[in-house]
Amino acid sequence: MTVEEVKSIPSSAVEEVVVIQYEQLTDPSSDVSDLIEKAFGPDGIGILAVRGVPTFPEKRRALLPLSRQFALLPDEVKEKTVHASSCFSFGWSHGKEKLEGKPDYSKGSYYNNPVYDRPFDDENIIKEHPTFAHPNIWPHENLPELRDAFMQLGTLIVEVGVLLSKQCDKYVEKHNPSYQKGRVSNIIAASKTAKARLLHYFPLSKEAADKFESSHISEEEFMSSWCGWHNDHGSLTGLTSAMYLDEEGNEVPNPDPKSGLYARARSGELIKAAVSSTDVIFQIGETAQIHSGGLLQATPHCVRGATGQRSVGISRETFAVFMEPEWAEVMDAPVNVEEKKITEGTSGKYLPKGVPSLDTRWNNGISFSDFTTRTLSAYY
Repeated sequence: MTVEEVKSIPSSAVEEVVVIQYEQLTDPSSDVSDLIEKAFGPDGIGILAVRGVPTFPEKRRALLPLSRQFALLPDEVKEKTVHASSCFSFGWSHGKEKLEGKPDYSKGSYYNNPVYDRPFDDENIIKEHPTFAHPNIWPHENLPELRDAFMQLGTLIVEVGVLLSKQCDKYVEKHNPSYQKGRVSNIIAASKTAKARLLHYFPLSKEAADKFESSHISEEEFMSSWCGWHNDHGSLTGLTSAMYLDEEGNEVPNPDPKSGLYARARSGELIKAAVSSTDVIFQIGETAQIHSGGLLQATPHCVRGATGQRSVGISRETFAVFMEPEWAEVMDAPVNVEEKKITEGTSGKYLPKGVPSLDTRWNNGISFSDFTTRTLSAYY
């Protein structure tokens, strides 16, 4: 979404995110620590954009419409890809998750590993860690093009994420000499368990639009109507800007300039992130916050749904890639940083309702698997 599309929102609520050029990431001599700090540091909003990534616009355009196509398939077809034993971490998921204590029926998600179709051959590993290690599930008969489009865009985002995380490491190393050199980027580069999520936000019905207009739902209540407030718990999240499609599958502008991605700034201010469709967007997760000793900080964010008659029949499609450690990674902070400094950093001062504080889910030295279990239990 561009700034021009959100002119109806007060200017104080809209913020252009920090932009890093792709060429800056591919240059080994480049150092953009100042931009990393501005975006991901204690005074940033936890979001930045990478501009000029080759083939990204084409890959985005190839994948996002397939989200709607899959969601429109008959329920019995979609049900074949549902995988309950991995806690719906692979294949189709709809209404299985909860945010802010409520089942989420506003969107459907297709999950898979974006880099490896079968990251592990050991059946014992797959059985013991199904949410991380299960092979990918694809609707080969009903939507055969989904697999290649999903993997091509997902792999590209991970590759850019590795480059970006190296710059994150440079920033942290400057401010903490005891920081384990290359910690965040090494984790992301080595992990075989990244998870990608192709999202389809179901269109608003006329009945729902009429009901909203005649109700007394507050702006605060509706703010997180498409995706509840949360922090990403992995290391780094890469995502595309949203694509809006009408009932014929044609791309249209955002029908409601107030809808889209919002973040809770370190000051407590509500910020709408203004991003371009050609940029890859990145957000810091809580794992990187822990491993960096709080120098990198996650930011609570949500997605505000579209309202108004112009939004009737319009769906929203997007794609997110969660770069995270494998299950056994130790969730330890740098040796000279107190846990309290990490859990009570600026990102924790203004947690929205429903976002569990980090100190209730993490203690120094637990595994990423345990941290994930605690986090999912706290939300769901």
